[in-house]
Amino acid sequence: MHRGKSAAVALAATAALVGTAGLAQADGGAPASGPTATPGADAKGGDGKRDGGKGKRGKGGKVTGDGAKGLCKRAPKIDKRLERALKRLRGPETRRGSIDRVKKRIENAKKAGHTEVATFLNDRLKFRKALVPTLEKRQKDLAKVQKWCTAQQNGTSS
Repeated sequence: MHRGKSAAVALAATAALVGTAGLAQADGGAPASGPTATPGADAKGGDGKRDGGKGKRGKGGKVTGDGAKGLCKRAPKIDKRLERALKRLRGPETRRGSIDRVKKRIENAKKAGHTEVATFLNDRLKFRKALVPTLEKRQKDLAKVQKWCTAQQNGTSS
């Protein structure tokens, strides 16, 4: 008895879905059972962006602005993040994420005879050492951007 009721409910639900899909097809719309929204779209018909789809876009949806206003707004936070990362990398061997700490771990791995671990850590050390000049360059570039932002009233003037 219970199995018959479940089958009837499932059949009714399927019929309701197929029936609404048929009506949507007759009206020329998309079927109700498939996704009708574009990827990234919100329920209000926007493009999923916080600005409600009203960003600086030209003909054909191409971006026309360079994002100067947003970059000028984010520059102080970016500068703090870069400074924090450099401080961590240059820190003592007691500081997690520092170059000296990885060097100490490599020494310990070699003493213990763990060559695979030492090789892995050596690759990590190379990456961290290469990261320092990259972050320093970004910091210098960001200082120039901040100077420009100050001269341009935070990127709002043209």
